[in-house]
Order: sequence, then structure tokens, then C-alpha cells
Amino acid sequence: RPGDEKLATAVQEAAATSNAVLMANHGPVVAGRSLEEAQYATEELEETAKLFLMLHGRELRPLSPAQREELTKSI
Repeated sequence: RPGDEKLATAVQEAAATSNAVLMANHGPVVAGRSLEEAQYATEELEETAKLFLMLHGRELRPLSPAQREELTKSI
């Protein structure tokens, strides 16, 4: 949920050791020493995620209608 302090804390802890954090039902947060570096890391993350899903036969988990409605109301 937007503004969730637990999520912010988890991202902060993960970012201490990585330049990318992938949050379920939220998406990636990527950092770099420059905008270009962050963009490159984002592209690499996206391609790696696609490969992971294809190779492991994983299904996508889209937000439920209730989750979409809650998110829409919170923005």
C-alpha cells in the first residue's frame, strides 16, 4: 500500500546491499551513480525477470479487483 512504513523499511534495508529492489505488486526500485547507470540496471533487471519467469514456469500474479480498487482509492 502506498505510504506503508514497513515497506519503506524493507526497501531501505535491501537497498543497503543492492542497487535494485523488486517489490511484489509494486515493481522495481533501482538506483545508480547516474541516471544512465540506473536506466541500464532497470533494463537488465527487466530482462532477467523475464528469463526467470520463463525458465521456471512461473505465472504472473496480477492484482485482484479488490486490490486495484483499494489502490485507486489511495491515489
